[in-house]
Amino acid sequence: MAKISREEVLKIAQMSHIELKEHEIDPLVKQLDAVLSYAACVQEIAAQVEIASNKAVNVWREDQVIPTDPEPILAQAPEVQEHYFVVPRILESNQ
Repeated sequence: MAKISREEVLKIAQMSHIELKEHEIDPLVKQLDAVLSYAACVQEIAAQVEIASNKAVNVWREDQVIPTDPEPILAQAPEVQEHYFVVPRILESNQ
């Protein structure tokens, strides 16, 4: 859990040329502590994801062709043309 002191907040404010009123300091300490605690949690999760992603994964495996009857899938399409799904054009052609 991150903890930031009142003195650290005052020092940061001074270095940043921010003038704080007395009644602003304690709420700011709590807010900054919450931000730092959240950042520490994100950092911990990121480290766990990095460890998990470093596991050996065979991304170079051969593709496997599995014969499938396309008719049941095509039957669900709103529009079919010559055994293909018909989709709306979203990019304009320069031709």
